Amino acid sequence: MRLTRLLSTSALIALGTLPAFAAPVASHKETAKPAAKAGTQVTAPSMMGSTSPTDYHEEHVSVHGQHRYFDGVSRTAVGGGLMSKQDSAKSVSAVTRDFISKQVPGSDPMQLIALLPGANVSASDAMGLTGSSMSLRGMDQTQVGFTLEGFPINDIGNYQVYSQEIADPENLRTVSMAQGSADLDSPHISSTGGVVDMYMVDPSMKKGGSFDTSYGSYNATRGFLRLDTGKIGNTNLRGYFSGSYASEDRFNTNYTNRKLHAETKFVNDWGNGNRISLAIIGNRLYNYLNRNVSLASWNQYGRGVKDQYVVGNTQLNSTFDPTASDKGASYYKLQQNPFTNIYASAPSTFHLSDHLTLTETPYFWYGDGNGGAGRVVNLNNLQWGKQKVSATINGQGGTTLLYNPSTSTTYRPGNVVKLTLSTGANRLMVGYWFEYSKQGQTSPYTGVGADGNPWNVWAAGPNAVMSNGLTYQFRNTLTQTRVHTMFIGDTLSLLNNKLTIDAGFKYAFVIRNGHNFLPDTSTGAYINKTWQQPLPTVAIRYQLDPENQFFVSAATNFRMPTNSALYDSGNYSTTSNSYSTRANVNQNPEISISEEAGYRYTGHTIMGSVTYFHYDFTNRLYSQTQCLDTQCLNTFSTSLNGGGQTSNGVDAEIGTRPIFYHLRPYVSFEYLDSRLGSNLAGTSTTGGSDYLPTKGKVAPEAPHYQAAFNLDYDDGHLFGGYNVKYVSKQYSTFMNDQSIPGYVLMNANIGYRFSDMSFLKAPNIRVNFSNLTDRAYLGFVKSLQGNAVNTTGINGRTIRASTPTYSIAAPFSAIATVSAGF
Repeated sequence: MRLTRLLSTSALIALGTLPAFAAPVASHKETAKPAAKAGTQVTAPSMMGSTSPTDYHEEHVSVHGQHRYFDGVSRTAVGGGLMSKQDSAKSVSAVTRDFISKQVPGSDPMQLIALLPGANVSASDAMGLTGSSMSLRGMDQTQVGFTLEGFPINDIGNYQVYSQEIADPENLRTVSMAQGSADLDSPHISSTGGVVDMYMVDPSMKKGGSFDTSYGSYNATRGFLRLDTGKIGNTNLRGYFSGSYASEDRFNTNYTNRKLHAETKFVNDWGNGNRISLAIIGNRLYNYLNRNVSLASWNQYGRGVKDQYVVGNTQLNSTFDPTASDKGASYYKLQQNPFTNIYASAPSTFHLSDHLTLTETPYFWYGDGNGGAGRVVNLNNLQWGKQKVSATINGQGGTTLLYNPSTSTTYRPGNVVKLTLSTGANRLMVGYWFEYSKQGQTSPYTGVGADGNPWNVWAAGPNAVMSNGLTYQFRNTLTQTRVHTMFIGDTLSLLNNKLTIDAGFKYAFVIRNGHNFLPDTSTGAYINKTWQQPLPTVAIRYQLDPENQFFVSAATNFRMPTNSALYDSGNYSTTSNSYSTRANVNQNPEISISEEAGYRYTGHTIMGSVTYFHYDFTNRLYSQTQCLDTQCLNTFSTSLNGGGQTSNGVDAEIGTRPIFYHLRPYVSFEYLDSRLGSNLAGTSTTGGSDYLPTKGKVAPEAPHYQAAFNLDYDDGHLFGGYNVKYVSKQYSTFMNDQSIPGYVLMNANIGYRFSDMSFLKAPNIRVNFSNLTDRAYLGFVKSLQGNAVNTTGINGRTIRASTPTYSIAAPFSAIATVSAGF
């Protein structure tokens, strides 16, 4: 019913704008207007405008006496770079170069937005080599769409975001976060919780470059170099090439995570807003699995026992012992996670006439790698569906230790194209997003050497081959996904641009064609599934004066079922005649309807905003483990729709330009009340089905309170910063019977910027301190469960407990960095 009303409202507003589009616009003499105050700019605000991920939008801020250093620092950005002017008719927060350039070298994008309202971020290492975990207004990162230079970053299969692979922070111009909803042209099929849009810096018009080198705790080492070509010939064509290397030891272990990263960007513009650009990003990651912990294990072992493997804790054996009970399967070199990514995007804008603009963002996404584990396997007694088979590896059989990685290879081209027609007070946009992806996911078994190293960490072979000639696999699927999304939006500006009304409509058509190569599956070998979803939006913004504005918006967002829901996989049980992971091809998309009402103040010295938000979710997607017997000795996992959820809350932030001796404070706050609207299905200890009484419970990963404070000081030479973040208790079960306590995290930095020296521009040295108090805490819920203690269901049956797991947050670290431009 709510969706019907929103569709009707959007249609009425869109129709109401047609006369404004069709009627001739009377000419007006230009009249002199007062100049905007410093730090403000007059724009044509729109949910479909400069906040859109496929639109180029450089931040232009005019402040008397402003000077930018080689690293983009201006010393004038609001809140030390944690706020910028926003005009969209919905909540948007962003970080810019003034903040980004002073953070821990190598910080991933999630770490950079951790202080913004609604962002609940936890990292397992200071330099971001293992990636961060994040929720936004209680929705986890698989429900948040991420784009870089206009193309989607989320995995097309499970929508995960591997933040350590995305971009070097030296090349990020801004990271923008829309907490409430995606834009009409956002290329996502998994954005019920909002979007994060990242934009790279443009190449310099002058030849030069920059470098930095770092060293710190846990042998953290990092180097970065960028070379700018400057303008090439008599054109505006220019580009840069950059590369970085980073490594860091995992705390309480002797193993090292490493990353190689390269980026290039070329831009050519020729006036009137016409520009073409090309960005290519390459990343190769070599890191090791961070084991997640149970609460009981955390309470007993804390951060763990150095160089020892503890069941349920993060540690792995630092030495290989083939005589151990697990034959050495817990050796850390069998828990590797190598991955290679290549991203390419060419966002371009062409002004076809004074009123018509074409924007196009073709892209290509490639990824290949795996997450490994050691397994003890009896090759003489294997189950291949209903068949008993044997296998050999290099001619050898018997019970042996093997390396069993879960591999994924993805090819993913796409394009977002749109036309925008501006006629006086009206702006009409129509567009189309198409994407085709091919994702192969396998899990072969390869050999382990006498030293405990996998024969091939990329699982390229030799692999275990069965007597029927096939490679023995834990999973083996191929998914082809086609996305067709049409969108149309109209913006009407009235009352001399004081009142702006947006209405938009998106229609998504998603097709998944799957092939499961495992035998005897419940779905058969071929699975074809199609989803269609209408997505209307409406928004209104009123600009009271140059400093005060109000906005309201409503939007629908969606998240398609993951590709794993299409397939059976895992171990085959002859008792149940099924696999340990079962397909559910009847899942419906998760839908959210978000509503916001907010106020912004944009002054010369102070900026602030406050937003009330409300969400209604239906068909929440989640996975569940169910028992097949009364002792729960045999289980299976499957994907389900988990009913509804309602969220209400308030976000607020305020920051200033330099006040009181170059100080720039920033404060953010969120109150969130997120409640489950349904009772979730569960399996009783007697094997029957029942429902957990979860209706009205607080949603997991949804802390009631978050607050952050940042203070930046920069006098041109001496600079420093301090920030503190508070996150309240987070539940890890839908029954609210287990949680991790709230915590306070403090970070700081201090540095000195020298005057130019010979060819070096503004050389500087800084030290970043993370987790100043060395607080040991659980940072994030990694495995949600229905209930952590046995619970009586709605129908009176006892529903067996399951154990949630958590990630351990990074300990104290200090990292020193020397950097300069040239």
